[in-house]
Amino acid sequence: MSALSARAAGANRGPTGRITVVGGGFAGLTAAITAAESGAAVTLYEAHGALGGRARTAAAPYRTNEGPHALYSGGPHWAWLKQRGLLGPVASVRLAEAVRFRFHRRGTLHRTPPLSLLRLARKRPELAPVDADFTAWATEHIGTQGARATAHYIAVALFHHDPGSLSARFVQERLHRAAALPPEAHYPVGGWGALIERMASRAWDLGVRIETDARVAELPGTTEGPVVVATSLDAARRLLGGSGLTWPSGRSVLLDLALATRRADPFVVSDLDTPGWLERFTGNDPGLAPPGEHLYQGHFPIAPDASKATGIEHAERLLDAGFPGWRARTTWRRESVATGRTGAVDPPGTTWRDRPAIARGQGVYLAGDQVAAPGILSEVAFNSGLEAAALALKDLRLTRPDSQHAWQ
Repeated sequence: MSALSARAAGANRGPTGRITVVGGGFAGLTAAITAAESGAAVTLYEAHGALGGRARTAAAPYRTNEGPHALYSGGPHWAWLKQRGLLGPVASVRLAEAVRFRFHRRGTLHRTPPLSLLRLARKRPELAPVDADFTAWATEHIGTQGARATAHYIAVALFHHDPGSLSARFVQERLHRAAALPPEAHYPVGGWGALIERMASRAWDLGVRIETDARVAELPGTTEGPVVVATSLDAARRLLGGSGLTWPSGRSVLLDLALATRRADPFVVSDLDTPGWLERFTGNDPGLAPPGEHLYQGHFPIAPDASKATGIEHAERLLDAGFPGWRARTTWRRESVATGRTGAVDPPGTTWRDRPAIARGQGVYLAGDQVAAPGILSEVAFNSGLEAAALALKDLRLTRPDSQHAWQ
C-alpha cells in the first residue's frame, strides 16, 4: 500500500494523532511550534545534522549566513517571534553605515540613488498591475533608464537575473518595503543560527520530538496523523511525486568575503547597471568576524544557462569599483551557486495564490518559500508554516478559533 493510500485508509483517526514535520528550517520550526502550542504531539525530521535549512549560520570565526538575510519589522513573523520571546537581539542599520551606501551606475559609484527610483518606491504596490512586467510598467512612470536601474536595485530581494521581466505587482511590493523609511530590515545578532537555536529550544520545551540526520525518503506512516512537508520545492516534489510541484525561482552566485578593515570601505554597493549586491554584515553585527576584519556577503544573479564564473566576474568588477586593494586585504573567501533556493518569483499574470497549494490532499501539507502564501522572502516560509500547521490541526480537530488567517 502506498503512503498516500495508507493515509486515506486512516482518515478517521482521532485528535490524539501526531503531526509529522519533514524539514527543520524556518518553515518547519514555525509549523512545529504552532502545532505543539495547540496541544498536538509533533515529530520533526531534519535531513542534516543541524536545524535551520537556509537559515543556518556557519561556525566562527566567519559566521556567514546562507546568503544575505534580514527580518522585516513590518512582517507577520516579527510580531509572532517577539510575542514568544524568540526575536532576541536584532541590529538595524546605523546612521554611520547608512551614509556609506553606494550605488554603482554607468561604471562609477554614487552616494545617492536616482531620484526616479525613490519616486517609484513610494507608489503603493496595489497600483502596480499583475499582468504587466515591471520594466514596462515602471517605464511609463520614470522612463527607460530609471526603470532599468530600479529593477536592478530591487534584485537584492529577488535573487533573479532579470527582475524587470517579473510581475509589476510582485516587484513593486518588494521595492516599496525595501525602500521604506524608517527601514524595515533588521538583522538577528549572531546570525540566523541564533534565531534558529531559540526556535528549536521553544520546540523542545513544547515537547516536539526532533530527529536530526534523519533523511525522509518517503512519507511517514499515515496512521499517526498529518504530515507537513517543509522542504525545498525540489525535495518536496521528489518526496510527494507529481509534476505540479514547480514554480520559478532565481539562480545566484553567492560570495562571502572577509577583508582587513579599511575605514573608507562602503557599507553596501548596489549595482544599478546589472543586478548585484555587496553588504558589510559586520557593520550591523561586528561579532560575525574576528577583530580587525569585516565580513561581506553578496549575491550576483545569473541566467539559467550562465556559469558560476559569470557571477564571480561580476562580483570582482564591483569589488574593484568599491574596494581598492581588496585582493591584498582578503583574509577569507567562499563562493557558491544557489539554484532554486532563493524563494518564489511571480511572472506576469500570476500572484502568490497561483503557486503550489499548501493543502495537497489526504492530510499532506506543504510549507516553504515557493508555495501559495503571501509575504516577501522569509515571510512566505513563515506564513506557509503557520497555515500548514493550522490545517494539520484542523485535520486532528485540535485547531483553535484564532488559528485562521485573513489571507486564506
